[in-house]
Formats: sequence, C-alpha cells, structure tokens
Amino acid sequence: MNLRVIEVSSKRDLMRFIKFPNRLYKDCKQYVPPLISDQVKSLTSVSTLSYCERKMWMVLDSDGKVAGRICAMINPRYNQRYGTKRVRFGWFDTVDCFEVAELLIRTAENWAKEKGMSEIHGPLYYNTLGKQGMLVEGYHNVPPFNCLYNYPYYNDYMERLGFIKECDWVQYKMAAAQALPEKAERVSKMLQERYHLHQGSLAKLKKDPQMVKYFFKVYNESFASAVYNFIPFTDEEIQEEAEASLRFVTDKASCVILDENEQLVGFGISFPSISEALQKARGRLFPFGWFHLLRAMNNYKSVDLMLNGAVPEWQNKGISAVYHCAMYDKAAKAGTKWAITNPQIETNSAVNIWGSYEHELYMRRRCYCKTIY
Repeated sequence: MNLRVIEVSSKRDLMRFIKFPNRLYKDCKQYVPPLISDQVKSLTSVSTLSYCERKMWMVLDSDGKVAGRICAMINPRYNQRYGTKRVRFGWFDTVDCFEVAELLIRTAENWAKEKGMSEIHGPLYYNTLGKQGMLVEGYHNVPPFNCLYNYPYYNDYMERLGFIKECDWVQYKMAAAQALPEKAERVSKMLQERYHLHQGSLAKLKKDPQMVKYFFKVYNESFASAVYNFIPFTDEEIQEEAEASLRFVTDKASCVILDENEQLVGFGISFPSISEALQKARGRLFPFGWFHLLRAMNNYKSVDLMLNGAVPEWQNKGISAVYHCAMYDKAAKAGTKWAITNPQIETNSAVNIWGSYEHELYMRRRCYCKTIY
C-alpha cells in the first residue's frame, strides 16, 4: 500500500482528522461518535493547550483517503509531578493495516525524541478528565459517552510495536435499584443522625460559582493520591469542566451530601446515559441532535456513574454509605434499570465496593507504555 504521513495544519485537515472515525466505525453498532463541536474545541482551544504541546498527523492511502490518525501530547505538569519524560498519544485510530499503525506511532515517537522525551504512553488525553484507555474487553458493549471504543486489532498492533501494559481500568454493570447491603443502610442512618448530614440541592449548587469552584477543588484534593496518573486541574480547566459537565448533572440522578453548616461532605455524580442519543446525533447538534440529547436527559433507563467521593477530612468515615443510599433512592424513584461505573484503576481498593453488589465486568481498558530511546 502506498502510504504517506501528513501533519494536520489546516481547518480542512482538522475536519478530516475529526471525522475519520465516523467512516471507520460506520458499520459498528457499539461506536459512540463524539460531538464534532466538542472535538474542535478539545483540539484547538481548551485551556490545557496553554501549557501542553501537541501535534496531529494523518496517514493517507494511495487514493488520498485518511487511513489513520494520531495526536501526540506533552504535558510538562505531568512530567514534573511524576519525574518522567513522557509523551502521550491519543485520538489514535487506524484501518486494519499494521503498516498504517506503525507509521502513526513511529511519527509520534520521532517527534517525542526531538523534544527530549524517553517514553510514550496512551491512549490518553492531555489531563485526567479526557477519554483514555484502549478497550481490551467488552467489545460487544456500547461505552458511556466519555469512554473510547476501538476494534480488537488495535491491541494486537500495540504489542507488535513493542508496547507493554502500564495499567488497566475496569468498568462494571449492575442493576441500579438492587437492594442495598444492610450494613450500608445502617451506617448511613447513623452518620446522618450523628453529624446532621443531609442532601443539598445540585440545582442550587450549579448557580453558585464559588460552590462550583469549591467542588472541583475538593475533587482535586480528594483524588490527587487515589487516581492513577492524576494531574491537578488549573483554575481555567476547572471552569471549562464545570461548563462542559454540569449541564448533565441533575438532582434526579446525582447527590451532594452537606453537614449542618451547609459544607460539602461527599458526593455521588451520575449522568443519564446519552450514548444512544449521540449515536443518533452522528456528531452534530443540529438539526436534530439536540432533540435526541434532550430526550435522553429526561427519559432514561441507564446511568453512567461518573464521580463519587468525600472531602479529605471525611474520608474513611463511611460517607460512601450515605451517598450510596441516596443514589439508590434516586434510581428507584426514577425507574433507572442499569448503572455503568466509570473506569477505575484495577489496583485501587475503591473498586472493591462493587463487590457488595451483584455486578458484571462491562469493559476493561488499557494504557500502554514503551521506552523510545
């Protein structure tokens, strides 16, 4: 096959880069296309690019059609935090041709070497919040909207190219309104009575910029040591994430736990599943994509469990029982049938909580790593 690599350098190139997966996965019932507008923003104007470097390339076949794409990223805050010289790769997609995959990875590696990097890992985003992890199990399932999907041959190519496993994230599926463990109900009641804990209003929180900022500050502090490869957010990243994610957060599917002084104690954040709606929207809000998304937000049978946790001073005190009970009540009231967990690192003891419920493995994702010097 006559192949050539080009760097993405124009608006036309960018749109071809973004739209390539829609053609690659056009016959795949599991693929969930992201909104084109969101992809344009992620690749051109997010605040993370103020401190990250990135390059994008495509491989074109003999007919000039896109056969693969890749984005290479250097996050200096990550490298400084962990004492590494790593380049990340993401937006990696390829037709079923090893030569294409090899060209993409080698191009990213060569750029990384020029920048003084010694390792490459991925698929990852610029920071912790983006889509990450190559699917290695669960190909028959439809992923949550914030997760990647890929064909099985991707992993074969990674191994042939000399990559090894750095870590795996796992996701589980469970009945949303299954009976809670008796211990969880007992602990929840005890903590609420002892510390005068109660549920706050997410609708009210979303209208309070200071509370939103505090929420993400707590997220930064709560997950700094628990989330693998975590990179604390800048104030600008917090603002962007708030604007992007809070539109999906409602009191119907999520909860915040407050103490008697109205201070945040813990939280359980779930999004109504919008994967099917995004499939119908085909990457566009107009003319009808917004309708599919709006209907999915108000009429759903599945939720994606996004974030749950406690502020640092309340950790290891059983607060998870409080927000688990609150989330159970909300799921039962809304008639929610299924819950899909967010990817969690397999070595994190927090995944053991799902052992208290009937569950099944839904997807497994892998971050690959390779030395390049």
